[in-house]
Amino acid sequence: MAKRLRINIKGVVQGVGFRPFIYNLANSLGISGFVTNTSEGVLIEAEADNLDYFIFLIRHNAPELSRIDSIIFHEIPLAGGDAFLITASEPGSAFTHISADISICSDCLKEMLDPKDSRYRYPFINCTNCGPRFTITKKVPYDRKNTTMSGFNMCESCSRQYNDPSDRRFHAQPNACHACGPSVSIVSSKYPDAALSADPLSAAVKLIKQGAILGVKGVGGFHLCCDAYNKESVERLRSVKRRSNKPFALMAADMNEIKKHCIVSADEEALLLNSRRPVVLLRKRYDYALPSAVSPNNAYTGFMLPYAPLHFLLFNDQYAELRALVMTSANNAEEPIVIDNRDAVQKLSDVADAFVMHNRDIFMRADDSVFIVRRLFSGSSLSCIRRARGYVPDAVKLRTGGPDIFAAGADLKNTFAIAVGDSAILSQHIGDMRNYETALFYKEVLNNFKSVYNADPVAVVCDMHPDYHSAALADDYAKDNGIKKIVVQHHHAHICSVMAEHELKEPVIGIAIDGTGYGTDGNIWGSEFMVCSADEFTRYGHFNYLPLPGGDMAAKECWRCSLSMIWQASLNKGLSADAQSGFISRAVDICGLTSFVDADHVGRVISIIDNKQFSPLSCGAGRLFDAAAGLIGSCYLNTFEGESAISLEYTANEGVDDSYPFQIIDKEPFVIDFSMMTEMMLEDISAGMPKGSISAKFHNTLAQAVLEGAKKLRDKSSISVVALSGGVIQNNYMTSKCLFLLNNAGFTTYINNTVPCNDAGIALGQIYIARTLLKNK
Repeated sequence: MAKRLRINIKGVVQGVGFRPFIYNLANSLGISGFVTNTSEGVLIEAEADNLDYFIFLIRHNAPELSRIDSIIFHEIPLAGGDAFLITASEPGSAFTHISADISICSDCLKEMLDPKDSRYRYPFINCTNCGPRFTITKKVPYDRKNTTMSGFNMCESCSRQYNDPSDRRFHAQPNACHACGPSVSIVSSKYPDAALSADPLSAAVKLIKQGAILGVKGVGGFHLCCDAYNKESVERLRSVKRRSNKPFALMAADMNEIKKHCIVSADEEALLLNSRRPVVLLRKRYDYALPSAVSPNNAYTGFMLPYAPLHFLLFNDQYAELRALVMTSANNAEEPIVIDNRDAVQKLSDVADAFVMHNRDIFMRADDSVFIVRRLFSGSSLSCIRRARGYVPDAVKLRTGGPDIFAAGADLKNTFAIAVGDSAILSQHIGDMRNYETALFYKEVLNNFKSVYNADPVAVVCDMHPDYHSAALADDYAKDNGIKKIVVQHHHAHICSVMAEHELKEPVIGIAIDGTGYGTDGNIWGSEFMVCSADEFTRYGHFNYLPLPGGDMAAKECWRCSLSMIWQASLNKGLSADAQSGFISRAVDICGLTSFVDADHVGRVISIIDNKQFSPLSCGAGRLFDAAAGLIGSCYLNTFEGESAISLEYTANEGVDDSYPFQIIDKEPFVIDFSMMTEMMLEDISAGMPKGSISAKFHNTLAQAVLEGAKKLRDKSSISVVALSGGVIQNNYMTSKCLFLLNNAGFTTYINNTVPCNDAGIALGQIYIARTLLKNK
């Protein structure tokens, strides 16, 4: 007997070919009715004898890029009819998920490289299975009129494909061709002939081969681009961009090119080939042949494969061959990635020799996402370092629904988040909130997210640090909107980001191995051994507090932390003032610090170490890495965040299993003291032990300390589930050691995977805490 169902489907079901899929499925089964986009997702009315099979096929055969969160249906009166239609989208006040941007599919790539195809060498080719989504969407429903393609009217041929249910471009919103779509141009005052070229992309390739630096507009913004094999170009780009030692991301023509330079596992290859196309951090081969300026003093290079049609055309030029390109975000220091053509010329002309532009506007800027595949004793584990293009705005599912909440995030590597229903939607990478341009970008994305997701927050949650710009913004937001402000501790939020991602309900042992976070005692935390639930935490232990002579200067100038570490070791020996001075002097000589810093300057810094006004206390694990890097001489100055830790990991000899002694001081909270480690490191340096062995022993010692701290909490709480988070967890050597030791000791361990373990994951933890606090109250 015939019946008619009204079916509501929620999830990522717009911009992924879902309506065409439903249309073709319904027609193949002889079902009448319609399908349409709504502000909630997709609405179907279906009438036929057997609709159970229809719903079964929807669940199991949905488009690969879609994600069904729920299917809710109920019976309604019969309406008759023998046709199934796609009808105009319905407006509404609810929200639906927007698809992330998808790299070009194999079908479109084949067409673009076929001289007989009408879209041959068309740099904006796409279909329902690929192309831009999030970066061009102004509002929902996801229809062409609501995207930056609204100004391009389809030609007769494109329109016919768009309206043909049997065509791959049926309802592909960015659909276009040479005749009716966006186009590429090249702008250069330095190379005016290139700007006149009939083939801008071929002209661009020639300039790159000549050693030029180009600004290239992609999907989420401009890249600064040069030939990765050209040593002079790479060094010039590093100089003019004032990049110091921070590694560049590379784009390779194909997988074979990547394998020339890096070790690539099966999991890493699968990630590189994924339709999201992230940058993947890969271990360098012993015969790595690219210029050292690509990623100096680093064991890893970040590679990605082409994802926009324009990228493939750069690598498939008929006149010149490119194999690998530097592709670094085009921006001034700490500012957001540039997306506007005029801004690019205005802000980057002192860096780029020419600009490859197009006239398809980018509405939401998005940097490239960055991942690493950790090699663990039990297999491998995916870890996100930066979450942006290809992954945003994919939601993190929360255990339950609740009120709308806005989480302001942290200040460095900022992302914010909004909670709507049972979803936490994290923003793309925002950046350093101390920068004015970044703050404007933050507000721009926040307003867009609130509009797209129809969010009406009842509370805002932020970090407890009194000087965070994100906290000040949250305070203003709460006052302007008359809503509650919730303040949470930084490392509690780190651990709760792991709990939220893995849907952990019960309390866990939370171990935050981090650089900096404001503590409840007014000191700088960053090595926390806690028992955490979603609404509270108890701090049971931490690493010993280390004075930071000069405050923030100590985080930049690693040698200051080295002096503080030496000074602290001298204190624990109970020496007289003269003997202590002699110990410090000998240690400074052993480390060779005066080869980098003037001896008088060293003396002045030592003189303020014991003065809390000039040397605030920190137990951050990141400062131990700074100190150790300065001791062995792998890094004296952090030219970018985390450089000292990267240098230590790069230096470490993986064949070393030894560690140094340390002491656990039993008090409340317990303190892990590394003074004995400092003394033994100095002895090894004096004895001429290789830096790689000392670095490995340092890493092993901290991993052993994590294990011993976890054991103490298990004895106290009977909890054996450990959640690890914090910026230091980005260190692959350190994290692999920690997980190996913890799992061997019978712990169940969790780390961040799809959300960054650094401060970019803080907002998710803030959401998790705030939702629980509001529910309990």
